Amino acid sequence: MRKLVLTIAVAAAAALSLSACDSIDLTKQGQAAQAPAAADGTEAAAAQTSAAAQPSAAASVTGVKVHEDATLGKVVTDWKGWTLYRFEKDTPKPPKSNCEADCLTKWPYVPYVENMKIEGVDQKLIGKVTRSDGALQLTINSWPAYRFAGDTKVGETKGQGVGGVWFAFTPEGKKAQAVTGDSGNGGY
Repeated sequence: MRKLVLTIAVAAAAALSLSACDSIDLTKQGQAAQAPAAADGTEAAAAQTSAAAQPSAAASVTGVKVHEDATLGKVVTDWKGWTLYRFEKDTPKPPKSNCEADCLTKWPYVPYVENMKIEGVDQKLIGKVTRSDGALQLTINSWPAYRFAGDTKVGETKGQGVGGVWFAFTPEGKKAQAVTGDSGNGGY
């Protein structure tokens, strides 16, 4: 009888301690686990703000759309507005990513998601490639897609032209080029 009472008491104590903790949903792939809030909320808020400020490979992509950039013209972004880039050292035919290890720290790959929203880009240009680790990466016109960790706000294009090998995607899957002056009226 004592063992039964002791077992019930231990189980009740364990249940109470678990219910007092913040829960973490481990079923949400591609999303950072929510940190328990600090007593004053400042540490958790700072950590969440810092994580939200930088795109990562783990961030879930729900689609692609087109953004009008003042310097580059139309460029492709993810659904949240982060500019997507292509790497000239990758290959489109067959699609292959050559950005691995340290490269992925600055240039996180964009995961491929089934049935993503597509706006302003021809559906036929959207595809996927299997990375060396088995993960699926989004491709646009057969080129693997990345974000740039140096872009700290949505809509930024700081990765454009880096090293002469990184370029924002155009809606056609080509590399973006700086828009030149208005040639339609002779420059006037």
